[in-house]
Amino acid sequence: MSARFDKVVEVMATLRAEQGCPWDRKQTHESLKPYLLEETYEVLETIDQRDSRKLQEELGDVLLQVLFHSQIAAESKSFSIEDVLETLAAKLIRRHPHVFRDNGEQERVSNSEQVLTQWEEIKRAERAASGDVQSALEGVPKTLPALLRAYQLQARAARVGFDWPHNAEGLEQVFGKIQEEIGELRVALAQADTESQTGHRSTREEIEAEFGDVLFSLVNLARFLKTNPEDALRQATNRFSDRFHLVEAQAAETGKNMSDMTLAEMNQLWTEAKRRLQSLPPTPTVPTNDRTP
Repeated sequence: MSARFDKVVEVMATLRAEQGCPWDRKQTHESLKPYLLEETYEVLETIDQRDSRKLQEELGDVLLQVLFHSQIAAESKSFSIEDVLETLAAKLIRRHPHVFRDNGEQERVSNSEQVLTQWEEIKRAERAASGDVQSALEGVPKTLPALLRAYQLQARAARVGFDWPHNAEGLEQVFGKIQEEIGELRVALAQADTESQTGHRSTREEIEAEFGDVLFSLVNLARFLKTNPEDALRQATNRFSDRFHLVEAQAAETGKNMSDMTLAEMNQLWTEAKRRLQSLPPTPTVPTNDRTP
């Protein structure tokens, strides 16, 4: 390892030592879980902002979490950061035979789609060798954000052929499925309204289930469009936030509170905010990658 890496490992060990930081010494794998998630989302936000200087800092914070967990494990003699690095290097080499082995794989794997197929084949072989349950959906964490988990599960199922054809006909079938799910949601809403008028209790669970099916079908459309739905929704939410802040600023310039404005007045400000923000240089999108190591 480099001197810089050795230094930060040493700093982490010092923080956890008997004369180290009381807060760091108190932490466990379980207590650190929210920090790893928080740091990861901060990296995603920085990538969206395309701030390379800030990204450097945020990646360091994610690395800190890796070092923290590794130091805790080393203290109980479970594993060390060296073991983490060795395991990672071995996995990368094992799952990229077309790069690291001279066995003809270079000719069989020539594009990213073939790489993903090979990746899944190798993972299935690894699971079989270890006696793990054999499922195409294995390895997608339940703790992922719901949209991202839906995307990954659909992508896994698609790799074993459970998918519509990826052509114009398949895309129309996806749109048809979305319309079908919206229709079922409308039926559920109408049924709930009827039950409410007749004194029966509305079925909120059914409405929630049908709405979930609509979202799931939209995730399928995102996959066909090679768009990560989690990224797309986050960026759409950011656009809404930016526009709303601008509307608030425009309202303040007129000396009015938004709560005192009519909907027509707010819509006019919204349109102007959208126009002004659209005039700014666009932020390039980052291609999606549905591979889960």
